[in-house]
Amino acid sequence: MPIPIIDLFAGPGGLGEGFSSLRDHKREPVFKIGLSIEKDPIAHRTLTLRAVFRQLRGTKHIQHYYSYIRNEIDEPTFREIPAVAEAFANAEKEARCLELGKADEAGIDTEIRAALGGKDTWVLIGGPPCQAYSLAGRARRTNDKTFKDDVKHFLYREYLRIIKEHRPTIFVMENVKGLLSSQHSGSPMFERILADLCAPSPGLEYEIRSFVKKGNSDTLKPVDFVIQAERHGIPQSRHRVILLGIRKDAGASRHDLLPVMEPVSAKQAIEDLPKLRSRLSKGDSIEAWREAVLAGPSYLAGWRGPNERAMTELMQTSALAATWNSVGKPFAQKPGRKPKLGKQTELQRWVHDRSLSGFCQHEARSHMDSDLARYLFAACFAQSERYSPRLDIFPPKLLPKHSNVMKEREATEAIPFKDRFRVQCARDPATTIVSHIAKDGHYYIHYDPTQCRSLTVREAARLQTFPDNYFFAGNRTEQYTQVGNAVPPLLAHKLAKIVRGVLAGLSRDDRRKEKAASQATDGRSIGLISYKRQTSLGLAPVD
Repeated sequence: MPIPIIDLFAGPGGLGEGFSSLRDHKREPVFKIGLSIEKDPIAHRTLTLRAVFRQLRGTKHIQHYYSYIRNEIDEPTFREIPAVAEAFANAEKEARCLELGKADEAGIDTEIRAALGGKDTWVLIGGPPCQAYSLAGRARRTNDKTFKDDVKHFLYREYLRIIKEHRPTIFVMENVKGLLSSQHSGSPMFERILADLCAPSPGLEYEIRSFVKKGNSDTLKPVDFVIQAERHGIPQSRHRVILLGIRKDAGASRHDLLPVMEPVSAKQAIEDLPKLRSRLSKGDSIEAWREAVLAGPSYLAGWRGPNERAMTELMQTSALAATWNSVGKPFAQKPGRKPKLGKQTELQRWVHDRSLSGFCQHEARSHMDSDLARYLFAACFAQSERYSPRLDIFPPKLLPKHSNVMKEREATEAIPFKDRFRVQCARDPATTIVSHIAKDGHYYIHYDPTQCRSLTVREAARLQTFPDNYFFAGNRTEQYTQVGNAVPPLLAHKLAKIVRGVLAGLSRDDRRKEKAASQATDGRSIGLISYKRQTSLGLAPVD
């Protein structure tokens, strides 16, 4: 029987996807999500739909799910199909739209107990909201006097309360790296959280371990709990604190560490997706787009930058090659070309789905024509120099007319927000995909200068290692936000393997104890028989 999982602060389900996808040698699931809790209604819709997918997978009715995400049938039609309606009824019990800290605790506890079904061995996963701990969030609220009272500082206590009440065998807790330096009223938050998790209540203790270094909270440094995702096969430089908590009375002796792998580049992750042109935010047409792209090289006049001549030629060549017509659509059929020969990579095996036979949510967003010139320059520069250009080396004509940029440039020639435009370089892992991608695409420029655009939702999802059949609810902005807030599912899958190893070790230890106890009992029985026999022979000692 699968081991139950309770997923708190679930977002669109990255952690849960990784755990629920783990299979044993018989292809049976190792873990099963019993309950996932998320407060955002859009992310909750995504969670629910994914729960439906898991129920339909392996049955003939999975075809209806594919028809829905291919945009062949609308949602009402999809939901009216009897097998799908039944799957939704079950999924709505699993995926709950609740706000921890505000929702009724007794009701949540009842749902958790029902989801666990009386099982003692289970796993708690999740990541309390991180805005209060992130470096960016703290920087934005430097002068905000209410920041220290932000309830998000202590939402981990809701996670802690579940631990106290329900005593999971293992928990996995994720948060931003900024947690290590975050303070509240002069007290380091990480030390406080670690102390609370080690001893949630009298008689309940946990050993807090790292997934990347041997030891526990007594011997490890805070930085030892940071997982650098790019070191473990994820095409993204995402650094997060992830804690492995093991209940002390379970008696776990050791665990494996995440294996280190060769870096996976952005190009390796997304190069097979259809090439698109961006939309223009005003007066979009193929002709207007091409005119805007062809005008890009003229902005280099007066630049005096590195390799100016070569850059001008590269921009001109790229602009002439920018002949893409498609801006994408809700679902794009995969071309009928024969697949490339050769062994698939781990990432390809993870994200590809032959049954889908195409790509969903791969549509270009709209940009201003002036941004097309910036994207063309930045992508060409990154292609030539192998790094993304900062604003202080942008051609003057391409500097954004942002008040801070212009004011600082006039005063001191120094430019703040130098990474305002950032290319995801083809040969390197992407930078961290965060929810800011929903605001604009400037931090997520495609490495291909002929496309002159920012990343699509599907490309961002690929860099986050969501399978291609993972469908995000809501409008495009809401989809980007969900992708940016998630834990990479492939990384979560690797964490799940380690957790499974810990639980297998506990099972082996239990069997050894049972065997030892059985042998001891047998020995006592033999001794008793021997004593009776000796007594009958008059050889046993007597008082």
